[in-house]
Parts: sequence; C-alpha cells; structure tokens
Amino acid sequence: MELDARKITILKTIIQTYLETGEPVGSRTISRSSDLKLSSATIRNEMSDLEQMGYIIQPHTSSGRIPSDKGYRFYVDEIVKEKDAVIKERDAEKAELAEVTEEKDSVNSLMISRVDRLEDLLKQMAKILAVSTNYAAMISGPQYNRTKLKFVQLSRVETGKLLIVTVLEGNIIKNSMVDTAETLSDQELLNLNILLNNNLTGLTMEQINLDVISKMKQQAGEQREVVDMVLNEIAEAIRTNEEDLNIYTEGATNIFKYPELSDRKQASELLHTFEKKDELKEFLAENAYMEEVAEDKKNGIQVYIGQENQVQSMKDCSVVTANYDLGNGLRGTVGIVGPKRMDYEKVVGTLRTLMSQLQSTFNDKKNGSGAG
Repeated sequence: MELDARKITILKTIIQTYLETGEPVGSRTISRSSDLKLSSATIRNEMSDLEQMGYIIQPHTSSGRIPSDKGYRFYVDEIVKEKDAVIKERDAEKAELAEVTEEKDSVNSLMISRVDRLEDLLKQMAKILAVSTNYAAMISGPQYNRTKLKFVQLSRVETGKLLIVTVLEGNIIKNSMVDTAETLSDQELLNLNILLNNNLTGLTMEQINLDVISKMKQQAGEQREVVDMVLNEIAEAIRTNEEDLNIYTEGATNIFKYPELSDRKQASELLHTFEKKDELKEFLAENAYMEEVAEDKKNGIQVYIGQENQVQSMKDCSVVTANYDLGNGLRGTVGIVGPKRMDYEKVVGTLRTLMSQLQSTFNDKKNGSGAG
C-alpha cells in the first residue's frame, strides 16, 4: 500500500481539521473540507487504508479518526520541507518576517528593544513565546558546550601562591589560587605562561589528552608539578562552566487549556517537570549537542512528537526546538511544548523568526548599535 496523492490529501485534511477542532474527524467532514469529489464510502475506504498504514487511529467507537504520532510526523516533515523550499527561493530573514509580521507585532517590538543583558532578553523572549503561541515555552541560557580554552594567565600573589586566571570561550573568566612548594621567578612565570598558552589555547578538555599533557610536562622540566596543578584547575573551570546551565520557562499553565493534557495527574507531572527543570536541562543540552554535531542542521527546527520525546511527562506532547548561536561560544536552545495537535506551521514560523531576530539583536548590541 502506497501513500498516494489522494491519501495524502485526506491525511492532511484530517490533521488540519483535528488541529482546529480537537475532535475526531469523519468522512463527511473530509468530503466538505477538501476539494476531493469522492463519495463518503470511498473516503472511508481510504481512511481504513491510512489506519492500517499507521497514520491515523480511531480513539473511540465513533467513525471519526485522529492523527497518530506517525501521521503528525509526516505532516510536520511536509511543513518543514515546504518552508525550506520557500527560504531557498527568497532571502531567509525577509521571508520569515513577512510571514508573521502582521500577527506578531509584539514579538518584533520586543526583539528590537534595547535589553542590557542576554539573560533579560531570553526571559522576555520566553514570555512572548508563551503568549503568542498559547503553549509552554522553555529557553536554555548560553551553554558553552565542549568549551574551548581561550587564554590562561599565571600571576604570583605572594610567596608560594599563584593566581590562575582561566579565560574560556565566550570570555568567561574563572579565577583560582594554588599553593606552590617553591617560589617562581618572573622569567619562570613568563616561560610557564608561554608554554601553557602555546599548547592549550583553542583546545577543549577532551582535546587536552595524555599526549598533550606529557609533552607539556616534559617541556616544563622542574616546573612539571606546577603544570600539573594548573591543568587540574583548568579542568575544574571548564567542568563547572559546562554544568552551569540556566533554564527559563513560561506558560506552563497553558497546558490546562487543552483537554487531552488537562488530566490532573498528567498536568501535575508536566508542571513538576517545568518547576524542577532537571529533565529539561538534560533534554535541551542533548538537543543542542545533537544539532551541533549535525552541521547541516545548524539553527534548524527539530520536532519531537509523542513517544519521540525523551522526557517521560511529555510523551503525550509535541516539542518544537530551535538552536541559537550568538558566536564566541554562546549557544542555547528554545523550545515550545504543547499538545500533539499544536499549530506546527505557526510555531515553526515563529521560532525561525525569533532565532533570526535574537541573533540580529544580540549582534547589533555587541557591535555597539542601539547602545545608550
């Protein structure tokens, strides 16, 4: 059995109607809603085939059908494919802005306003997403995934004490103090600083392997123990930095607006997930990692439907995510959580526009425009 053009039209009609009404869709509704000039009996036969193929299901004894996770997946992939085709033909930013400007003036006014801190910008963006979509929104603060060392500076504070200033990608600065058994001369400190930066600048913790360490210790000679202490401090600075991931959430109570998610136990589990945020951290961090390693999907849209979700309390939801990359290691993820019958086209368009505006706004501020 093949998913031919007629079946695709019927499937899309079922999904679009269910997205609007939340009610199972019958053959009569399809005959009225689509341009297909088919009898109800023919439509019922096609619906039976779609059910056998796993694209729709019959939730109750009524004749109506609703989309399955497989059906939603087909629909979402078609939407993303269609939008990608449009973007290739026109300038991406102009195309996306044109699609949503009329209904999202509040989004535009938010993103062009001056915000002093990235954290404030992300919090405001979470609020506007929750309001404009009527779903729950979650945004991870910048995650310095596989953080690179930018610079390290050793300074003598007093006899037997060294200050280690570790500068990470994104200009994140970590300070630590270590005790040394011997007093280092100015020349020895200079040599150590040159050695450390020549060998470590631009490397992640994974890349600072045994070969690199052995080579540095050999070059350090009598200061090999100092090099060992410094490496331990650098490793700790990177580790604590990568674990420090903030999650901003808004609109969690919007889930009560959708009957299929308003079951008391189910809603309680979802709210608990949004309050505790531990599972959200893990999910968003993993999402950002998967997107980063798949370079062809960078800053693209990912849609997780039903059982595709890693978070147990979201198995009856859909989650749409997009990653932002502000340069200098500033990376994070924006996510929208709603029912499986969410308005995917609206959500995908909104996320694409916001990613473009976020990056544009942040870069303008970084370059000095809009200051004051």
